[in-house]
This record gives sequence, structure tokens and C-alpha cells, in this order.
Amino acid sequence: MRTDARRHHDPQVRGFASDNYAGAHPEVLAAIALANGGHQVAYGEDDYTGHLQRVMHSHFGPTAEAFPVFNGTGANVVALQALTDRWGAVICAESAHINVDEGGAPERMGGLKLLTVPTPDGKLTPELIDRQAYGWDDEHRAMPQVVSITQNTELGTVYTPDEIRAICDHAHGHGMKVHLDGARIANAAASLDVPMRTFTNTVGVDVLSFGGTKNGALFGEAVVVLNPDAVRAMKHLRKLSMQLASKMRFVSVQLEALLAKDLWLRNARHANGMAQRLAEGVRAIDGVEILYPVQANAVFARLPHAVSERLQKRFRFYFWDETAGDVRWMCAFDTREDDVDAFLQALKEEMAR
Repeated sequence: MRTDARRHHDPQVRGFASDNYAGAHPEVLAAIALANGGHQVAYGEDDYTGHLQRVMHSHFGPTAEAFPVFNGTGANVVALQALTDRWGAVICAESAHINVDEGGAPERMGGLKLLTVPTPDGKLTPELIDRQAYGWDDEHRAMPQVVSITQNTELGTVYTPDEIRAICDHAHGHGMKVHLDGARIANAAASLDVPMRTFTNTVGVDVLSFGGTKNGALFGEAVVVLNPDAVRAMKHLRKLSMQLASKMRFVSVQLEALLAKDLWLRNARHANGMAQRLAEGVRAIDGVEILYPVQANAVFARLPHAVSERLQKRFRFYFWDETAGDVRWMCAFDTREDDVDAFLQALKEEMAR
């Protein structure tokens, strides 16, 4: 088969900007090729999406239902719409992805209100939730109907199952539902060394945004309904939100490739291990401070601004809070030990200048 395409990048170059920078895992690409050829029914009535439901049952129980979507923002917007009324609000951490990094999509596209709470480590608690959990009968205030948490959090910290259970019990006691943004759910499970169900449906989470792209997929995530009584009209909301793929088999087969065996866990454990290697090396460098516990695949650090700017010319990464000099370094499923060691050497050199 002839192709005129050519490579436009050096596949040996890796940075620490985002796990989204990584390519697709070879096993995922092989699965896409396996699903190609012939005709399959469009819009999710295909054999691959049907089999994905059975795979999801093995992880999240027999009542779980997966709705594949294009991306994480789409998953969150669809999930939160399904959990709220037109007058509803969602309580979340101030640092939550739905608040900071989704261009206002939950509010502008989802038509809901975000009620944010400052947190020291990206994690909500029942006490923090109560800062916004009030005023249900006040027609002048958006009604709190959902608590949304991220596992692992945007600051790289991980909720324990007991912490999520306490949040779910507290939210449900107020008549609210619980959504979990699981863009990096695999990294959290690898960090805790427990099945994903241990901190989702088992402890009371109602709806999950399941992430695949950051863990080796080419594209595609899923809204996983764990509590069927908590949502309504998911199929219609997915279509209305422009998240219904016509050739859905190519999304579903990627998630199947990750979840059917242990690829999801292998990838996450590797990324987490590279972050630990990076953190250990950083701790040995004077003048660099690690800001949060390194519990998944992210390292947050504070160092001189000028050093970061020079280092960015050698490796890609982002400032987290440029005024404070805070940066974020992310590891991915394809990060190599040599990549980490080269970055640490460059960091030492720039700190010494």
C-alpha cells in the first residue's frame, strides 16, 4: 500500500509537558487496525461497542454502562448535564479541570453553575463541600446538585477509597450526586494498588468520566454510568453535545485494548514509576522544592523563574503558576529512564548557572 505521508517529528524526543503529548500505545494501534475493514453498524450499535460494555462490567459491575465520547471535556460536560437540572450547580475544587482548563464548557455548553472551593491539595472533603452545600430552597442561588471530584487530582494527589466514600455519603445525605473525573483514573488505581471499582461504584460514585487518551489511547474517553437511577437521557445528551461518534467502533476498541487485560495498569504503573524517579532526583537538587506529594504521574515544583525558562528551551513543560515560579512535570506511559535522567542532568546544569 502506497502512502505519500512522511514523518514530521523526531520520535526520540520526549518532554515533560503533558501525558497528552505521548503517542498511542502500539497495542492500541494494533486494536484499531483489527477493528478496520468491512462494515459495522454506526453510532454505537457495532460489535466492538457491545463488547466494551462487557469489559466495563468486569471493572465496574453489571449495572455499569459506557457511553464512548471523543474527549475528556466532552465526557465531563455530558456527565454533568445528565446529573443536573437546568437550575443546578456543581460543587468542585477551585483547581478542578472543569473549572480551570475546559474553556468554560461545563457552564457555557452544559448550562450549569460551578461552585468552587479552595483546597490545599486539590482534594475535597465533606467539610470543604459544606462551604457551598446550602441554599437548596433559595431561588436566588443555583441549586447544588452534584459534587465533582477528580481522581487523581489536578495537583497529582490521590483520594483514598475511604475519602471518596465519605464524600459520597455526605453528598448523598444532602440529596446530591457524585461525579468523578477519571482522566487519570488508571494512575490513581496503580498508585493505590486497588481495582478501579474500589474507589468508584463500591463507595458510591454515581457517574464516571473514564479517561483513555492520557494512558495510551489515540483518542476517546467514555462516560460510565455507575448508578442508572442518577441520570436520564444520556443517549440524547451525548448526541446534543456533539459527542456521538459515527464510527464508534474505533473509540470502543481502544478502550477495550486498554481494559480487557492489563494494558491500562501497565501503562499507569510505568508513568507513576517515572514520576517517582524524577521526584527522587529533584529532591537531591538544592533550590528546587517539590510542592505536593508525588502520588501519581505528576511532579509539581518551585524553582527560579529564569532557570525554568532556560530549561524549557531544552525540554517542554508548563508553568503552573508563573508568578510563584511553580511548574508541572508530567510523565507518560512511554517516558524512559533515560529521559528522566537527561532532564535531571539538564536541571542540575541550569541550577548551577
